[in-house]
Formats: sequence, C-alpha cells, structure tokens
Amino acid sequence: MSLFVLADLHLCKGNPEKTMSIFPGWQDYQERIEKNWLELIKEDDTVVLPGDISWGMSLAEAAPDFHFIDDLPGEKVIIKGNHDYWWTTMRKMEEFLASEGCSSIKILHNNHYKYDKYGICGTRGWVNMPGETQDEKVLKREVQRLETSIKSALADELEPIVFLHYPPIFATNFNYDILEILYRYKIKDCYYGHIHGRSAHDLCVKNTYDDINFHLIAGDYLQFIPEKIM
Repeated sequence: MSLFVLADLHLCKGNPEKTMSIFPGWQDYQERIEKNWLELIKEDDTVVLPGDISWGMSLAEAAPDFHFIDDLPGEKVIIKGNHDYWWTTMRKMEEFLASEGCSSIKILHNNHYKYDKYGICGTRGWVNMPGETQDEKVLKREVQRLETSIKSALADELEPIVFLHYPPIFATNFNYDILEILYRYKIKDCYYGHIHGRSAHDLCVKNTYDDINFHLIAGDYLQFIPEKIM
C-alpha cells in the first residue's frame, strides 16, 4: 500500500481539441499517464491528483475523463485546479460520480482522507503569480478551506500532509496567507502543481524552505510519472 501524487493531468477524452500535446514536453501525455500509472500503481495504492484534472466544462463533459481515471488501479483523491470548470458542490460531484459508477474517486473539499497515520489535506489555493489577478474573497475562502481540512485531520489524530494546486511560493512571489496556515500547523510537506515549462520549473521551490519541504508535482515536471510519497 503506497501513496502517490501527480497533478495537472489535463485530460481531454471528451474534448480532444483541448489536448495539451501541442505544447513542448506534452506529446502523447495521456498515453504516457496511462502507461506509467499501470506500471507503478496497484489496487491498494492511493493517488492524489491536485487539480487541472479534466478540460470538461461540465460534469457531463468531464465524464469520459472520470471513467479513464476510475478504470486505472488504486483509490484517487482529487482536488480542484484553476481549469477544472466542471467542479461544483460536493454533493453534486459525489452524486454524479456515483451515478457514473466511478467508485474509486474521492473528493478533497473541506475534509481529509486517512492514509496510515497521515491525513491527506488540501485545497486549490490561490494565485501569487505575476500578471494574475488577486481576488481577496477567493483567497480568504481558500485559506479557510485549507485550515478546515488540516483541522479535520488533526481531530482524528493524524499528521497532515498538504496538497495544493497553486504554489504557495513562486520565484519572488509569496502567498503569505496560505503560508501562514502551513506555519501555524507546522506542516512538514507541501505538494503543488500548476507550473508548466522548463524555465518556469526552474523558478519553483523544490526543497526545504522555512522548515517546510516543498514538492513540485506538475505533470510535465514529473514526466507524467506518478511520484511515490511513501
């Protein structure tokens, strides 16, 4: 039983015109995801998918991507990304996945999931990128969701591991609101995606900073190979 992570699948089974294959490093990425997943993941493993999962604009449009994920081995824990336009309420998503028979997909949203002595926690996060608009209301909501998720794990006497879509630190940009939560609850490991392209990857924090181990797990950075955490 192992824990893996892989962000930014950007699946487009129902929207082939949205393929990321046109970008450098993304050639045949959906086939590579499937191949690498089948080589590494077993049925009793858990895989966290921190955002940008499907290009579908609605749950119905994203259904082919959910089925693709569900057919792969292991339990999957999904988090919202900035391109997951299909994301809606927890109830609607759970009802839709159940109606589609996608029983291996779990939603991380104001909650946590137990893995051994750890709590899988997280949320989308919010922007701290040059040129992207900051929305104070959205940021406060994401901070609250992150704290709620961490508290739920602590209430079950689990050690929280945090998964975000947006990076809390990128180059010289710091999302202090998110970082304050990580510091307050003494989070040891934080995994994030969202950042694409070799030059941008070079600007990411991928080591220990202020006693937190930051891990970049964007799909193209990992060459679409799920990374084993433990």
